[in-house]
Amino acid sequence: MRLALLSCVVAILAVLGMVPTPAAAQAGLTGTALTTCALRDRPGLSPRQVFAATRGFVCPADQRRLGPGSYWIRSTPLRRSAPVAVRSASLWQGVVTLYALYADGRIVPTVIDQQAASRHVQLGAILEIALPQRPAPLVRLLWHVDHAANLRGIVRDPTLATPTQSIDSNLLMGGMYAAFAGLCIALLCYNFALWVALRHPFQLAYCAMVTGLLAYTVTSSGWIAWLYPLIANNDRIRANYLLLGLSTIAAFQFARTFFEARVFAGTIGRLVTLTCAITAAASLGFCLFAPLNVWLFDRFYSLAFALQMAMVVPLLWRAWVLRSNYLWVFALAWASPIVMASFRIASSLGMIGWNFWLDNSTIMTMTIEALLSSIAIAYRMRLLSNERDEAREREIAARLLADTDPLTGLLNRRAFLHNAIGRSGEQILMIADLDHFKQVNETIGHDGGDEVLRVFARTLRQAVPPEALVARIGGEEFAIVVPAESVVDPDDILTGLRAGRMPYDVTVTASIGMCSGPLERETDWKALYACADRALFEAKSAGRDRARSRDLPDSAHGRPAPTLAVRSR
Repeated sequence: MRLALLSCVVAILAVLGMVPTPAAAQAGLTGTALTTCALRDRPGLSPRQVFAATRGFVCPADQRRLGPGSYWIRSTPLRRSAPVAVRSASLWQGVVTLYALYADGRIVPTVIDQQAASRHVQLGAILEIALPQRPAPLVRLLWHVDHAANLRGIVRDPTLATPTQSIDSNLLMGGMYAAFAGLCIALLCYNFALWVALRHPFQLAYCAMVTGLLAYTVTSSGWIAWLYPLIANNDRIRANYLLLGLSTIAAFQFARTFFEARVFAGTIGRLVTLTCAITAAASLGFCLFAPLNVWLFDRFYSLAFALQMAMVVPLLWRAWVLRSNYLWVFALAWASPIVMASFRIASSLGMIGWNFWLDNSTIMTMTIEALLSSIAIAYRMRLLSNERDEAREREIAARLLADTDPLTGLLNRRAFLHNAIGRSGEQILMIADLDHFKQVNETIGHDGGDEVLRVFARTLRQAVPPEALVARIGGEEFAIVVPAESVVDPDDILTGLRAGRMPYDVTVTASIGMCSGPLERETDWKALYACADRALFEAKSAGRDRARSRDLPDSAHGRPAPTLAVRSR
């Protein structure tokens, strides 16, 4: 959270640095700044009359105070003779005519309609008009702007720039936009590939957001006018509004899938959905119907964005209250974009002044966001990986519990048969049964009897090789399966049992029956078990505390095992 707060502070300081004094208001643009004054148009005025007029002009610090309409915008006197171009911000306007007055009294007009405006758009959405070079120097400029929406100004921050300055500006802006586009493409490819492999919803939502921002960059930078020169400039602006709105909706969807589901549960989730629906309506409304009343739809659009920014506060608060694991990385990544977007909204609503770099802040802040969101996604995936590992460990533990006898820790009968049947090659089966175990329970109690079973289980594990299967398959009956080539002496097991320290120092012995044969099918198991069980019965009959071995009858190979009679031991 400290890093997120630091990001906010940096963003605020950056914005404060972008709100300049009038003398430096064109710092974001190249060339020499021009001071202008405005005169509302009225019928019968000619360019020469307006050039010569001495009254009626107003020079407000913010032209938006004058409202929409048609205007004459006149520069202060100047004197330039070198090849020069007039640059200004691209705005929602009708037909613009630029008049250049030269020292010999000649007035040269340049008419810029919507299609012509696109042909004159430079990177950074800057309208650049090259003035014809004449023997006489340029002494003044005059714009006639027909049906200016005046959302950001009538003629916004005009400058005079040389061809070299214009090229340098395009190179600077081209480098900035190309870097952002390259970053977007790289992140898009990387996260889409991860989504194909891992199928996390937040990765697909992030790809949608990055794609929207990439498309928004194409329109906001003016590059679309280079790709498609016939597009009307106002149509470029309409597409710009739509793509930015869709990008913010994708950003909220990314947040919805990035956070835990509980953060967006209930009322907060419904409010976010409503906010996104309003933003979608405002974006589509401006794109489709702005020519009917551009001021109204621009205000609706700005208020929808303000609602989105306001929605961030309760969303982050809920994530904090619910102790979300992802709050700090999300806040760190989105601090700068949210702060800068808030300042842009304030500028759109006329609360603070317009600035070229503030207008292009989305690209810069989203570059920071894209990089930090990659860290956030990596952190999210790390936690998901930890959760998966923990779930896998729990699954393994549950499986072990399901396969293990809880008293002795040996395999239970089901797990033993699952692992024993299907072994290739000759196998040895030993059935071990504690002698007179009922008397042991009656002598030292069932708790003591349980401890005897645990001691016998440890004795078996220690006496057999690692590849052996050891299981408790009945009350006091145990089974061991080892490959025939393994060296296992049942007398070692019996000796270890006699030497084992038993509860209350009781003496406990066991009998063992052995048989060898195949164990590839269930019928093999039944035959082998019947053979070992008969050997165990012989050991019991011979006086117990001993081992006996029998050979598997040839007739038993591949034949169903005989039905075993239940006997008491």
